[in-house]
Amino acid sequence: MSKMIILTGGGTAGHVTPNIALLPGLRKRGFEIRYIGSYAGMEKDLIEAEGIPYDGISTGKFRRYLSLKNLSDIGHVFKGIREAKALLKKYRPDIVFSKGGFVSVPVVRAAKSLKIPVIIHESDMTPGLANKLCYSAASKICCNFPETVELLPKEKAVLSGSPIREQLLSGSRDAGLRFTGLSGKKPVLLMIGGSSGAKKLNEVLREALPELLKTFDIIHLCGRGNLDQSLLSTEGYVQYEYISKELPDLFAACDVVFSRAGANAICELLALKKPALLTPLSAAVSRGDQILNAKSFEKQGFSMLVEEENLTAPVLAKSLEKLYGNRRTYIDAMTKSTQKSGSDVILSLIDEIVP
Repeated sequence: MSKMIILTGGGTAGHVTPNIALLPGLRKRGFEIRYIGSYAGMEKDLIEAEGIPYDGISTGKFRRYLSLKNLSDIGHVFKGIREAKALLKKYRPDIVFSKGGFVSVPVVRAAKSLKIPVIIHESDMTPGLANKLCYSAASKICCNFPETVELLPKEKAVLSGSPIREQLLSGSRDAGLRFTGLSGKKPVLLMIGGSSGAKKLNEVLREALPELLKTFDIIHLCGRGNLDQSLLSTEGYVQYEYISKELPDLFAACDVVFSRAGANAICELLALKKPALLTPLSAAVSRGDQILNAKSFEKQGFSMLVEEENLTAPVLAKSLEKLYGNRRTYIDAMTKSTQKSGSDVILSLIDEIVP
């Protein structure tokens, strides 16, 4: 008898890549896999590229501040619940796994109404609002950080770590250098701004290029629409809007990383043992979760932290020089870490619910 799982989550790549990381294990277990996301979210392209059937539903954003948009978005959410319920009745899955993001709320609430078991994964140290709205529907709530366990319902909390995409661990440095055209004679810096890029990080990196290029060759993943045409012929510097298939090779090619501090991204850096300089999203434009993530990694000796308010071109150049000079210390700390990929833990929980 075949088994089916519905995966959900969206809004950023961080809400999708852990789902992708579970695909090999789910396939080995014989699950039929489907995905429910938003109509036009970035998750659609990422999931369809994996050959997984995809259904879109209506979704709205839950704001923590007063806004007229909250009223219209409530309507979108209730419409999404109706659409999700219809899809779940049609497919009759054995279980739902949710990675969070606002698109997951209608799916999880619909699953609860149909008595379909749900497992939730919370990446950040402090739970997001979308996941909080789903607690009552969850059989288990997985998380990345020991500190998070204390913030979750005791009987449901599981410290799992984040699922890591297996293919990231099998990259080739030589293939990465061939793809980029870099010589490999200098240490390689990889800058990742997240799936939509990071305007401030892009600007400061480019301002610091003359200094950085004295030491590093640079691979810059700048986000869609953020290429700088004036820098296309700069020796030792290559830029891409987004990379998927070649990403494992770029990780293998790099010596240090400059990145935002999304939880899944930094857990992948830990698994890859890549020393990183983290500049989290400012608390002025977020709920501050990336700052807490970065501080936890800094405290554990996995990475350096420069907050966005303090980030300038001279500070960036000096910090990356220091990071590279002390890279062995960071690699040793990451090597000693007991935090592993969360895939095995999550798949075991799925096995318990759907034998």
